[in-house]
Amino acid sequence: MEALKSGTDVLFILLGGIMVLAMHSGFAFLELGTVRKKSQVNALVKILTDFSVSTIAYFFIGYSLAYGINFFSGAETLLQKNGFELTRFFFLLTFAAAIPAIVSGGIAERARFYPQLAATFLIVGFIYPFFEGIAWNQAYGIQAWLKATYGEEFHDFAGSVVVHAMGGWIALPAVVLLGARHGRYTKEGRLSAHPPSSIPFLALGAWILTVGWFGFNVMSAQTIDKISGLVAMNSLMAMVGGTLVALVAGRNDPGFVHNGPLAGLVAVCAGSDVMHPIGALFVGGVAGGLFVVMFTLTQNRWKIDDVLGVWPLHGLCGAWGGIAAGIFGSRAMAGVGGVAFMPQLLMTGLAVAVALVGSCLVYGLLRAAFGLRLDQEQEYNGADLSIHKITAEPEREPNW
Repeated sequence: MEALKSGTDVLFILLGGIMVLAMHSGFAFLELGTVRKKSQVNALVKILTDFSVSTIAYFFIGYSLAYGINFFSGAETLLQKNGFELTRFFFLLTFAAAIPAIVSGGIAERARFYPQLAATFLIVGFIYPFFEGIAWNQAYGIQAWLKATYGEEFHDFAGSVVVHAMGGWIALPAVVLLGARHGRYTKEGRLSAHPPSSIPFLALGAWILTVGWFGFNVMSAQTIDKISGLVAMNSLMAMVGGTLVALVAGRNDPGFVHNGPLAGLVAVCAGSDVMHPIGALFVGGVAGGLFVVMFTLTQNRWKIDDVLGVWPLHGLCGAWGGIAAGIFGSRAMAGVGGVAFMPQLLMTGLAVAVALVGSCLVYGLLRAAFGLRLDQEQEYNGADLSIHKITAEPEREPNW
């Protein structure tokens, strides 16, 4: 029975890892559909290579930093419990690699290729696992202090804060340090529209992410005995809430409609195992509205050229989800309990601080040492031609 249990757990978490790996194609197509045609190839190449660099950084450094486990023993040792620890690494790697995939959408169309790969290595190897270890592995005694002080630890079941808020807040300094795309804002302060190149590809990316999210959330149980239908239902309700509010607040704009479910799912990750479905519907709805309002503000009023809106989508909606878990997960709000407001607030604030400081260090140093941005001519020609020497549809080129 023990062998059957360990084998089932390996299959369970492996399927979760495969679903979240599939989500990375969603990141790719969401970015591909949102950027201009001259940057579509770059969007595809970035996500795949960022994932590969993330794997190296997390395997050799990050996973050990977060959990104190390494894979430098013989393969026979690694096979214990059907290789459960290996598949657990794969599952958590797909979470870690989401950080550079999130950042990629914010810095699209004008970032240099290899400096971003270097940033990916440093973020996934050091910055992300530092906070991951605090939140999910009791590192540095912070969770124990919260438990002793407020009666409960910080609760983030599937990563509203650990993954999404971290990713969004890491992206913000990178976007600001890069500056806006040339021509995005005129000298007179007017906004030059850069509409999505392909709504169908944008929608495809959103759908892939939405479907994969049920692996992202449900399989965060990590073992089959802890699986919860409540997580699946709350994910569904938050997704629907985010979609409908984004539809109304965004005035039928397809970009907002397809980011609405993602906003809702980002927000529900933390408390998906403790909220009532009606609470999840509300949390997702607030996130959908928050994304529309803050995306519009950052782009139009604050002149922050966050191409996919990753700071409002992941950074702000993730922070909202972390705090909301402490409210709607409580028994007073028909939740399961075992959560408290102050640990959620304090750890969300710590995540933001770690992300901002770490991102400023990484991107500030890389900008000083190598530069982060394509020059104006390269950007005008497009990241596809400038970096990869080919466009998405070369038969349309006049010299083909």
